[in-house]
Amino acid sequence: MQRSIYRRHRFHPSIIQTAVQLYYRYTLSYRDVEEILAERGIDVSYETVRRWCYKFGPVFAHRIRKRRERPGSKWRIDEVFQKIDGRQFYLWRAVDSEGEVLDVSLQPRRDTAAAVTFLRRIVSRVGVFPGVVVTDRWRPSMMAVGHVIPGASNEVGKR
Repeated sequence: MQRSIYRRHRFHPSIIQTAVQLYYRYTLSYRDVEEILAERGIDVSYETVRRWCYKFGPVFAHRIRKRRERPGSKWRIDEVFQKIDGRQFYLWRAVDSEGEVLDVSLQPRRDTAAAVTFLRRIVSRVGVFPGVVVTDRWRPSMMAVGHVIPGASNEVGKR
């Protein structure tokens, strides 16, 4: 029999879930969550809310990720030039056929190694290989697709 993650906690699991959800979903502070719960007659310290978020937040995030739909079989990958504090950076982004953003990454370099790193990160997070990958005409990104996802066909798109 599997033990409950809420064992040895004084408060009911629904109270803990509500507090963690308020903190992460609405980006409230611990003290704001404490006040909201106090308005509902629940006397909880902001420090207790912090501990709950630290302990249960990753567990809830994992459950949500497991229930999320799988991305489409066609991905679009592109990078954008960004200047931050006078230095050139590259913002990499991957979007599936449904328009869902798969991942975003900011890197200081724009070469094949950076593209390979970005693609490996997406595949490891999503856990699915696409059938088609659309990239721009930049040769290193096309090479990275062939290296990381050899079974996918690579299409070239303008935008």
